[in-house]
Amino acid sequence: MTKKEKMAQILTLLEREYGQTKCYLNHETPWQLLIATMLSAQCTDDRVNMVTKDLFQKYTSVQAFAEANQQELEQDIHSTGFYHNKAKNIIACCRKLLEDYGGEVPADIDQLTQLPGVGRKTANVVLGHCFDIPGVVVDTHVKRLSNLLGLTAQSDPVKIEFDLMKIAPKERWISINTLLIAHGRKVCIARRPQCQQCVLFSLCSGGKKQMRQKKAVSKKEVKK
Repeated sequence: MTKKEKMAQILTLLEREYGQTKCYLNHETPWQLLIATMLSAQCTDDRVNMVTKDLFQKYTSVQAFAEANQQELEQDIHSTGFYHNKAKNIIACCRKLLEDYGGEVPADIDQLTQLPGVGRKTANVVLGHCFDIPGVVVDTHVKRLSNLLGLTAQSDPVKIEFDLMKIAPKERWISINTLLIAHGRKVCIARRPQCQQCVLFSLCSGGKKQMRQKKAVSKKEVKK
């Protein structure tokens, strides 16, 4: 089986299991999703959604964030972690949006990644969910599961992104992230993967390896 065939089977099985998934970060506008995604670095989506519920009522525009007091913004986003750098980047990013794009979020990955604090992951989230521009978003779930499934041998997120782009049809790039997140949260949990309940187990070289290792450990314990 080629990697393209394997990817097609994986996406089909996950779509049957989870249906059409959507962006997990609550937002109404592109700039809100941009900021929410910046906050999501090293933080759960649930926590970010809790924070942005009040944050977007306090700061109601790009200009409001651009004019924010950094120390006050740090307190507002404190619970998302790395709040000092996040606050500094959000303010700088919004200032650049005002200066260069009239406060609008550009629908271009090169322009987005030139904004302070915005990498390819954040840019692809915004492009995919706000502008319907396909891109593969590589977060911790995508990185871990794509390695387990043998879809890539890379550890660098950008290299993983390009590997997955080669083996998945363009119209399904956006759903790779949301489907693998859904599966990573429900079944392929990092510290306690439920391989016996996994619809992808027959395709998962990493899962099979882990199961063999567990059986080997169990046999040693029985002998003792």
